[in-house]
Amino acid sequence: MMERLFGICDLALVPLRAQSSDRSEMVSQLLFGDTFEIIQQAEKWIFIRTAYDNYEGWIDYLQYRLISQTDFNSLEGNPYLIDLSNNSAAIKPNKEAVYLVPGSSIPFYGEGCFHINDTSYAIANVVDASSSTNFKSGIESAARFYLNAPYLWGGKSPYGIDCSGFTQIVFKQFHIPIFRDASQQALQGEEVSSLNEAQSGDLAFFNNAEGRVTHVGILLSKNQIIHASGFVKINGIDNEGIYNADLGKYTHQLSSISRFF
Repeated sequence: MMERLFGICDLALVPLRAQSSDRSEMVSQLLFGDTFEIIQQAEKWIFIRTAYDNYEGWIDYLQYRLISQTDFNSLEGNPYLIDLSNNSAAIKPNKEAVYLVPGSSIPFYGEGCFHINDTSYAIANVVDASSSTNFKSGIESAARFYLNAPYLWGGKSPYGIDCSGFTQIVFKQFHIPIFRDASQQALQGEEVSSLNEAQSGDLAFFNNAEGRVTHVGILLSKNQIIHASGFVKINGIDNEGIYNADLGKYTHQLSSISRFF
């Protein structure tokens, strides 16, 4: 039986791939500070399960650092995150910078610094998500931060993001963990009976032609939704689905609505 091994992402963004190849599909991304358990090792690749959402995939063996199980357990539910800005960097003692994206987790944070194993970093722009702005008053501003971010399958940053990566990373700013994929997120939360009963911050889910949930967005009101489709945008919504005025048609069929606060 293989010894249990644990790791942490110490780079800004690391692709999580479906197979152990640089040519393989990127199914998600690790952000700085994300922790995981190593399930399998292969030449130049490791297969991992993330601590935050139990998502599995392959990463390059050079793109992480080993940590102890004690540290892994200590970081469960870590609330310290990079805030919603694009000017954050972790500075090593040799003055090298690691530029970080919003939602990155900051391990063992205290008084403007943190550490990973024996490496210390200086850092600013850190928030405590467990005591951040009230969800109902802050969700729209947090979601709008990502406006015009280009769509990227598996992406989770302002430089490329998919629909469920968008909802997950926005909710993370309020210490509300949700699963990675739209179909998984649709099984969480409390069901809202109709769009007329919806509130700002509710998640709306959408079916494809086969009836499978394939899209999600954040409701700003009963008639507006912000979501990642081509890029992060605001569109109108009604009981039929998302209406794109520029295209003059409905683009997504409404399936269900869930509340997480």
